[in-house]
Amino acid sequence: MKKIVILIAVVAGLFAGAAPAFAQPEPEPCERGEFCLWPGESYQGAIQRIALENTNPGECVSLPEGVDARSFANRTKRPITVYQGRDCATEGEFDTYPGGGTFVPAAPYVVRGVQIWEN
Repeated sequence: MKKIVILIAVVAGLFAGAAPAFAQPEPEPCERGEFCLWPGESYQGAIQRIALENTNPGECVSLPEGVDARSFANRTKRPITVYQGRDCATEGEFDTYPGGGTFVPAAPYVVRGVQIWEN
């Protein structure tokens, strides 16, 4: 019995610091004041950042051709509408998310356009 306890302790010690083979790298952080989008669900892939320093309120921001978002975070203080179409048209899917810390790990549709609103 004592040998089994020792063997279990040794095996547990070997695997205590091992990371699982399927571990994903941590996504880049989305800073306060930014709206961040990722091409993969659960904030995976190359981050795209939108902020008031590079965007005017009410203006449609099209993601670059070939860049689609499947997860996003609104760390601005303003409401932001995400659109299925790059032209921010209301003919496709669209939803508005409140500011202050809204995190969406799996968007309900692929996001291709964004609009920041006044408070």
